[in-house]
Amino acid sequence: MINMSCFGKKVLGLCSSSAWFLIACSYRFIILRINPFWIQLCYFFSISFLGFGFLKAFKPRTRDSFSPRNLDLFFTSVSASTVSSMSTVEMEVFSNSQLVILTVLMFVGGEVFTSLVGLLFRKSQLRRKWISNVGLVSSVRSDTDGTYKMQTKQGDNENLDSRYEVKLHIQYTSSILDMKILKYNSFRFLGLVVLGYLLLLHFLGILLVLVYLASVKSARNVLETKGLNIFTFSLFTIVSTFASCGFVPTNENMMVFSKNSGLLLILIPQVLFGNTLFPSCLRFSIWFLGNFFKKVESNYLLKNTSKIGYLHLLPSLHSLFLVGTVFGFILVQFVLFCSLEWNSEALNGLNSFQKIIGVLFQTVNSRHTGETIVDLSAISPAILVLFIVMMYLPPYTAFLPIKDDTEIDGRSKRWRGKLLENIIFSQLSYLVIFVILICITERHKMKQDPLNFNVLNIVLEVISAYGNVGFTAGYSCKRQIHPDSICQDKWYGFSGRWSDEGRVILIMVMFFGRLKKFNMNGGRAWILL
Repeated sequence: MINMSCFGKKVLGLCSSSAWFLIACSYRFIILRINPFWIQLCYFFSISFLGFGFLKAFKPRTRDSFSPRNLDLFFTSVSASTVSSMSTVEMEVFSNSQLVILTVLMFVGGEVFTSLVGLLFRKSQLRRKWISNVGLVSSVRSDTDGTYKMQTKQGDNENLDSRYEVKLHIQYTSSILDMKILKYNSFRFLGLVVLGYLLLLHFLGILLVLVYLASVKSARNVLETKGLNIFTFSLFTIVSTFASCGFVPTNENMMVFSKNSGLLLILIPQVLFGNTLFPSCLRFSIWFLGNFFKKVESNYLLKNTSKIGYLHLLPSLHSLFLVGTVFGFILVQFVLFCSLEWNSEALNGLNSFQKIIGVLFQTVNSRHTGETIVDLSAISPAILVLFIVMMYLPPYTAFLPIKDDTEIDGRSKRWRGKLLENIIFSQLSYLVIFVILICITERHKMKQDPLNFNVLNIVLEVISAYGNVGFTAGYSCKRQIHPDSICQDKWYGFSGRWSDEGRVILIMVMFFGRLKKFNMNGGRAWILL
């Protein structure tokens, strides 16, 4: 019996070790072989389903009068994980527990956090290569030392050249190893900088919002009237703003805080530092910290952006022009918005200072964040078209008046003539297809309710979902040509009035928009003459 039990334990141990070996091999195969696009698609799809499960498990605040449908809960989960902030239900429907779930989804779905996870994977790969090279150099050195001693005892002088060549090989291998160690240490330093950047801005943002709410009674009264927890609101809003999501726990988004200019000024840096200005701020952080410690790693990162291959670490010239481009776009929007909407109904009730801060907040949010202080359906079509263009542009769009056929951000410009890459369309082509599909699914409503279901509002909703922004024209019962007596105005997006088929298409658009960085060169096989 004792022998059988010992044999069973050995078999069990062998099976467990084999299982761990298979898991490790599968992990390496997934990380090293599979296209990063499929990895990130599975990641966002998985956390969306996981978020849907948790949202379903917790009861909403309006459990007696209204409970969101499963499709609406999944839509909200996808919207939070892809940081799109598209909504089909009012935000005040969700309980405090559900708001916490949405906060977690926005945090793990934000670009800074996902890029940090990617850095950890890259660092683990470099560590494995470093360890294998250390073993190779050690074995070469031991073999060379043994050969050298044997040849010295034999007095053989004819092999001096061969020993010299071996020593040169060792020096060359050692230099390669030193470069790999430097690259590994640089990746580790970069990961720490990104992690510190992420945590510091969240901590400062939450602290400032809490201090503001404690100091300004009008803002605090809004939360108390709506029954929202102050800390949950602060955490939710800062995470959403930094991740460029745009969700706010209130039904009206930031409209109820349009007169709280201090709160808007706190959120504006979070919008910029978490999205469009992240590469420039990251480069400045690396340079600043490199002056105090890790100077070698800092210099390596700043001078070898193409070798690092981190999307958000741009060359110095690109980072500089990015800052100018971001503020240039803000200035253009600010001037046009003030020119057309200064005395409009959208800014009614605000004094001059509040209008300036409000317009600045609105224009900053048009680039991928989507928080709003105005009803977009009340502003002029010219502003809506400008917002559509701003939402369509990628976050790191920069005006670079320099001809450079090499690499700008570490990604090769060469086009590999593969069949799949040749049939991939451009971003704009896919958006046109999505708009056409939604016009087909909503064709009956477009005939019966053309003032609400017009093409401009549909395009605005689709581009907003693609840009992961969250801007929406909403829906108004007053604009109905054939008034419906049971129609009620709700504080959710225009897509909340769409059919289920239209919402499913918009879910696809949100996933597509979140992963658009993998198809930025699409459509290059098409030549327009």
